[in-house]
Amino acid sequence: MSPVEMKPWIWIDSAQTFRALVDELNAHTRLAVDTESNSLHAYRERICLIQISTTQHDYLIDPLALGDLSPLEPIFANPHIEKIFHAAEYDLICMRRDFGWKAFSVFDTMIAARTLGWTQLGLGSLLETHFGVKADKRHQRANWGARPLTPDQLAYAQLDTHYLIPLRDRLIEELKSNHCHDEAQEEFDRLSRLIGNNHFDLPTFDPENFWRIGGARDLTPRQAAILRELFIYRDSAARQMNRPQFKVMNDSVLLALAQTEPKTLDDVKKTEGVSGSIQRHARALLEAVARGRHAPLCHPPRNEREPDEIVGRYETLRKWRKKKAQTRGVEADVIIPRDVMWSLARRPPHTRDDLHLINGLGPIRREKYGEEIVAILQQS
Repeated sequence: MSPVEMKPWIWIDSAQTFRALVDELNAHTRLAVDTESNSLHAYRERICLIQISTTQHDYLIDPLALGDLSPLEPIFANPHIEKIFHAAEYDLICMRRDFGWKAFSVFDTMIAARTLGWTQLGLGSLLETHFGVKADKRHQRANWGARPLTPDQLAYAQLDTHYLIPLRDRLIEELKSNHCHDEAQEEFDRLSRLIGNNHFDLPTFDPENFWRIGGARDLTPRQAAILRELFIYRDSAARQMNRPQFKVMNDSVLLALAQTEPKTLDDVKKTEGVSGSIQRHARALLEAVARGRHAPLCHPPRNEREPDEIVGRYETLRKWRKKKAQTRGVEADVIIPRDVMWSLARRPPHTRDDLHLINGLGPIRREKYGEEIVAILQQS
């Protein structure tokens, strides 16, 4: 299938078609993959659609209808089948969380473009630049958990993987001609290991996370206690309604209620940001405020800070990395990821051999930057 030849997608929602698909996919050495989730429309998100393209066909897999997708697990784990994503991290995390899958032999077209220093990194921009295709971005925020999906949604989903294989081929040529293919591959492998070595459970609600709301630390201890009760109520309502918390009411409404401490239903309704859809919660919000008035006072937790010598080494590395990135014309974390820089700052290497102890610092980066890293850390 040439890049411009787009056949109708193949919908997979039965055990029979799914078994045939697995047999077909095992016969290929390259697969383009994407997923669609319902994070904007449900209390707990889940993968609602999986797109997989070969050089011949585009498949749209319905996990909601199939249930058991375990036959796909060996395909994602197979190092001899390359899985091509764009911005793979989120998809890999979701697949690990929902299905327990690990993915090996990953090619990420966004990482490849960043390694090359390309300024346009979105898939829509890349498709338009290299294939003259304009994607309809309206469906990015669609409810992928609803059934049936519209023809426009399905066409949008097909487009997300249809061009990834030819895009990967163009990127491979550029990476090799710019002598940075091995560097990109090292980052692909690092991403696979990072996600594959972690287990991502469905997030659990922590009432102490109310401190993450902007402005929470500026409240009085009593107002903070009220905010905590409001935060707990919002989660309970979101869970019952199966909606994301921010779609029940946003953080600014909770903060305003905590600051004004309403005593009557009219006070709640007059609070800034309390619209008609929120007013249905007025009585429950008033009860949450009342609980907060009698709850123990809340004081902000202390922020743990790295020792000054570690922060100093990190800043030294950050300045060095910034200069390297500017010279090469790439974003700073293409040189060395942030988490690896912190590891270097916490365990400063004294020799190049010590660099092998730093997780995430692969042989390509050790070869390119190892001597400089050891030298600047010894001087800091």
